Amino acid sequence: MKRFQIFYTFVIMKIIVIGGGAAGFFSAITAAESNPQAEVTILERGKDVLQKVKISGGGRCNVTHACFVPRELVKKYPRGEKALMSPFTRFATGDTIDWFDRRGVHLKTEEDGRMFPITDNSQTIVDCLYSAATRAGVQILRGYRVEDLSISEPPEVGKKPVLIVKTNQKTLTADKVIAASGSSTAMWDILKRLGHTIVQPVPSLFTFNITDTRLKDLAGLSVEDAEVRVVDTKLTAEGPLLITHWGLSGPGILKLSAWGARELFDKNYHFTIKINWTGAYSLDETKELLMEQKTATSKKQISNAPLFKIPSRLWQRFVEAAHIPTETRWADITKKHIQALAEQLTQSLYQVKGKSTFKDEFVTAGGVKLDEVNFKNFESRIIPNLFFAGEVLDIDAITGGFNFQAAWTGGWIAGQSIVEF
Repeated sequence: MKRFQIFYTFVIMKIIVIGGGAAGFFSAITAAESNPQAEVTILERGKDVLQKVKISGGGRCNVTHACFVPRELVKKYPRGEKALMSPFTRFATGDTIDWFDRRGVHLKTEEDGRMFPITDNSQTIVDCLYSAATRAGVQILRGYRVEDLSISEPPEVGKKPVLIVKTNQKTLTADKVIAASGSSTAMWDILKRLGHTIVQPVPSLFTFNITDTRLKDLAGLSVEDAEVRVVDTKLTAEGPLLITHWGLSGPGILKLSAWGARELFDKNYHFTIKINWTGAYSLDETKELLMEQKTATSKKQISNAPLFKIPSRLWQRFVEAAHIPTETRWADITKKHIQALAEQLTQSLYQVKGKSTFKDEFVTAGGVKLDEVNFKNFESRIIPNLFFAGEVLDIDAITGGFNFQAAWTGGWIAGQSIVEF
């Protein structure tokens, strides 16, 4: 009886992920876990990986936001709303929570909806991602700066072309590549040479530089609810405001900077904002409330009786700006003073002369043009077997964990899709 030996040939897929950040790690982990036979390598140009994750959220890492309905979630993205609708139906906030939970990292929700690890330490997220990548067999190469990306001609008829990744260390080949390079201008230049359109990158999520006597020496004070408008535009945002050494910050300002990233760039960051420090009250409603105070607290000094949850020292500045003498009691306030104080509270103007960005935590509006990407799998419509994830795309969100959620979603879908032959 003759014996036959059967030889099986396993084709090992080589996958290179460019970028060792949140999107890069998430896509690499997903690819390696989805296809254990795949050879997945992360190329990180720096000495360390996941640095933006480590410093985000003041060192706590705002992992995601407790917004679970895709149609509501996409509204948090000034750029990318339409493109992310379908991806969020496949992987969104609940999936992110479950992903980390299954790996022993539990998240908590704060009052404003932001979600952090219960440890309040971003190192928890860094360790989780790094451990997951290691367990999945992902190779992590540090100090590998990508200098070029090209496509080889098939060596034989019927064979697929491979992608050639030239780095400062050596040249590598891959069957498929995920570009998760963040806001790397060098990588955008490479993608542009390959035929992709790069939407001009401009800063998003920045604070406003303001020099104004009403804010001087009040750094650290905040107002819980305010409305900010950019004069002569349709840009408006609501939320907490924080007075800083250089002007104004806080969720309200950061939201406005995200929605107005391009328009404010065109203004060279010189513009006028109007602030309603009361939040929801109109000028007339504020005047009525001030008149009520005239009766209710007639013997108190106006400067010592702040309203609308405005900090005492900031309130005193508004009283001064309304030209109300410091010793004036509510009983003695005039209609003219009420009008002036109400205007300070609801219609005060501030000149913005520049911006400040968080040195290592900035977000960029711009990147690979979205209609050049198939968002069913995050693959390039121009270069076959080239995928994208994260900030390399022209997608960005307001503050609150939404930018990370886009990275998790894109990384998961790209990682799932890339291992398919």
